[in-house]
Amino acid sequence: MVSLTGISSKMLRNAPKFYEVAKRIIEITQGCIIVAHNAKFDYRILKLEFGRLGYDFECKNLCTVELSKQLIPDLPSYSLGKLVRSLGIPISDRHRASGDALATTKLFELLLNKDIDKSIVKTYIRLEPKRQLEPKLSEIIQSLPSVTGVYYIHNDDGDIIYIGKSKNIKNRINQHLAGQTPKSKKIQLEVASVTYEPTGSELLALLKESAEIKHHKPKYNRALRRTIFTHGLFSFSDENGYLNLKVEKIKGKAKPITTFSNIQSGKSFMNKVVEKYHLCQKLCGLYKTKSGCFSYTIKECEGACVGEELVESYNSKVQKLIEKHSFKTKSMIIVDYGRSVDERSAVWIEDGILRGFTYFNLNFQINNIEILKTLITPLEHNKDAQHIIQSYLRRHKRLKVISLED
Repeated sequence: MVSLTGISSKMLRNAPKFYEVAKRIIEITQGCIIVAHNAKFDYRILKLEFGRLGYDFECKNLCTVELSKQLIPDLPSYSLGKLVRSLGIPISDRHRASGDALATTKLFELLLNKDIDKSIVKTYIRLEPKRQLEPKLSEIIQSLPSVTGVYYIHNDDGDIIYIGKSKNIKNRINQHLAGQTPKSKKIQLEVASVTYEPTGSELLALLKESAEIKHHKPKYNRALRRTIFTHGLFSFSDENGYLNLKVEKIKGKAKPITTFSNIQSGKSFMNKVVEKYHLCQKLCGLYKTKSGCFSYTIKECEGACVGEELVESYNSKVQKLIEKHSFKTKSMIIVDYGRSVDERSAVWIEDGILRGFTYFNLNFQINNIEILKTLITPLEHNKDAQHIIQSYLRRHKRLKVISLED
C-alpha cells in the first residue's frame, strides 16, 4: 500500500484509533447517504470495524463507480484518478482524504447533472452493497491473532489455495477478505478456513513461506513459485589488477557474491558500501568515466580509478566486503525474535548452507552449540532461501549473529 498511496506506517503513528472516531462517524452519517468511489469496499470496512465494537452500523450508500459506468459508458478506466482526469475534474492530494473526497464530490455533481430522470440514482441507492462481507468471513478474521507468522487459506475440501506471511496475520487476512483485486475476490469465493503458524521472527516467516509455497504449490501463489531475485553482485580483476564490482542480472548457473530483488536494490547497496569501505565509484560500476570518479574529485576516493591507490590496499578493502556478504563458507546462527517475550528463534547456517531453525528460551544459554544442533527443524537450502537470508541481514544490521567458524 505504501507504493500505491505514499502513506507509510510512520505517518499513521499518531493517527486516532477507530474507536476514538466511531461516535463522530455515526453523528456525521446518521440519516445520510454515503457517496463513495467503490462504495461497497468502504461500506464493508465500516461495517466490519463497527462490528468489532459491537455496533451494527447501517447506512444507505451510493457508488460513483457504478453510476459512472451507467452514465458514461465505454471509458477505458473507472479508477478515480483516471476518471476525473478524463472528465477534466481537477484533483490534488491524491490518495489523501481531502483530495479524494473533493474529487469524488465534483464527480458526483457531474453525474447528478447527467442523470436527468434520476432513475440511475434511485436504482443504485441500497441498504447493503451487492457483495457484502459474509458472516463466515467476519468470523474467520475475528479468530486470527495479530502476530508475525505464516498463514494458510483453505477451501471446503481443506486444500491450501493460498499461503502468505505477515507481521500481522489478522490485518493481512482482513485485506484478503475485504479486498477488491481479482485475486482477492477469487479467494473470498473459495475460502472456508484459515490456519496459521506463528513464527515471531519475520526471517523465519519469509523462509517458511517460500518453502511451503514450493512444496504445496497453491493455485493463487503462482508468482511466488518462481525465484524471487533477479540481480547479483559479481567481482572481476581489470587489466591493472584492481578488483572491480558490478551488479548485473544473474545468468545461468552464475554464483553471485550476494543477490538482490531488482537492479535498484543492488545500486542502493553499492552506494552504501562504496561509502562504508571507501571504494571507488568507477570500479564499482556506479560512475562511467575514463578518468577519476566523482568521489576522487571531492577527496573521498583514494585514487584507484587513476592508479594512485596501491592495488593491494584497494583489493584488501574489496575482499573485506566480499567476505562479509558472501555466503559460500559462512557458518553462523542468526538469533531473532521468538513467539513470546521470553523466547528467541535461531536460524542455523553451516558452510553457507541453510540447515534449519529452532526456538530456545532466554533462560537457556546458547553457548552449548551441540545441544542446540539436536533441536534443529530442517529447512531446505536453495537460492531463494539464500537470497532471503542475505537480504534480511542487510536490512537488519542489529541482529545477533553468532559465528561458528572459530
